[in-house]
Amino acid sequence: MGYSIEVMQRARARLAAAKADRESENRQHLDEAYARVPRLREIDRQLRLTMAMAAQAVFSSGGDVNEALEEAKRQNLSLQREREALVRMYFEEGYLDDSPICDRCGGSGYVGASMCECLAELCRQEQKKELTFLNVGRENFDQFRLDYYPDRIDPKLGVNIRSVMEKTYQTCRKYAYGFTERSGNLLFSGDTGLGKTFLSACIARTVADRGYSVVYESAGHLFSKLERAKFSADEQAREESKKYNDCDLLIVDDLGTEMPGQFTTAALYSLVNDRLLAGKAMIVSTNLTVDDLSRRYSPQIASRLRGSFTRVAFLGDDIRVKKNWGM
Repeated sequence: MGYSIEVMQRARARLAAAKADRESENRQHLDEAYARVPRLREIDRQLRLTMAMAAQAVFSSGGDVNEALEEAKRQNLSLQREREALVRMYFEEGYLDDSPICDRCGGSGYVGASMCECLAELCRQEQKKELTFLNVGRENFDQFRLDYYPDRIDPKLGVNIRSVMEKTYQTCRKYAYGFTERSGNLLFSGDTGLGKTFLSACIARTVADRGYSVVYESAGHLFSKLERAKFSADEQAREESKKYNDCDLLIVDDLGTEMPGQFTTAALYSLVNDRLLAGKAMIVSTNLTVDDLSRRYSPQIASRLRGSFTRVAFLGDDIRVKKNWGM
């Protein structure tokens, strides 16, 4: 999963802190046990000695190596039995277990070159925190209400508005719950206040809950961050901007509300083109038509959005007005 640098850093820091806490707790328990039952300290010292004896026997050139190994083994087993008896007698079960924070990776976060599930879970949690911070993450598909959309024919398009929005809802839900890194791209288009941001947020939350990395940005914030990364000396800004190409799903909300300009057009073309070439999924929501996009940005951008994105239509009356008036 292509998690952002910030998400990875926070997840690794949490894992390192948890590992340190577990190790500190294990040491504290052992010190308390030694103070309470001094014989345990002596047993542990003798166990280390028997291990050293066994190692010395292996590398020794004289004497009976097998006999020395067997003697070390007998002493070791006897000491272990005594230790176990003392632990059972004086301490509750598990008090002196020195197990690591994760049995698979030992707390490193990786098994070979693969990310361990313990670190992956922390990445998922940090990803969801990031979405919540952006006011994305509380929305869910069960909150979507079709009754906000009129059950009538749109006079311009000649289609039933509620039927279209039911199809839109099902398309978004299917996309979210069946998401893979090759799920393709969606273009949400329609007037203001018809649920584009809400369903984008529902997709973001669901896809993130399923373990994929999601970056959700309004168009204004996105281009501001890309501009700072390109033209400032802020190395951190440049590193953070990589998440827009690396994440599994990039959602750009309200395209067309940002300040227009040559940089915005060039950055949008580069971002869309790079993600298309990499086969990475993207969702763009906008109030603009494809013709509007062509005039505002460029015919090349409009062509990519038309040809490589599945258009998802949003019809109806402004839901925000209905909510404000209690309709």
